[in-house]
Amino acid sequence: MTKELVSVFRKAHFNAAHRLNVPAWSEAENIRVFDKCNNSNFHGHNYELVVKVTGEVDATTGFVIDLKILNNIIQQEIVARFDHRNLNLDTQEFKELNPTAENIAIIIYRLIRAKIDSNLDLQIRLYETERNFVEYPVSK
Repeated sequence: MTKELVSVFRKAHFNAAHRLNVPAWSEAENIRVFDKCNNSNFHGHNYELVVKVTGEVDATTGFVIDLKILNNIIQQEIVARFDHRNLNLDTQEFKELNPTAENIAIIIYRLIRAKIDSNLDLQIRLYETERNFVEYPVSK
């Protein structure tokens, strides 16, 4: 019998500042590659996070995952950690890691992955702007 998989989604928002910069590069090279995103005074985004969890529906609860529990994980692990923060200066995760949308999505994935059942598939979609977003991991 084929298992029935269902995906559930939870959205969240956080606002954060960052600067894209490679310390080993010259100022000119950083500006050439990152342009305005290399502003030494930082710049911010209103990030929209979409967390997708896929798994079998529990026969008793009817849930793939209790969305209240997922929301609590997102609030505690992501929003409380990153909202209204300077990612470069205020977070351990980005002290040495360039806070690109790609890297932020990977970090968010790892933080949430550690808190949910390993039988569930997880995917992160992070909107940096209305038109720019990343997904991790990539669907196969």
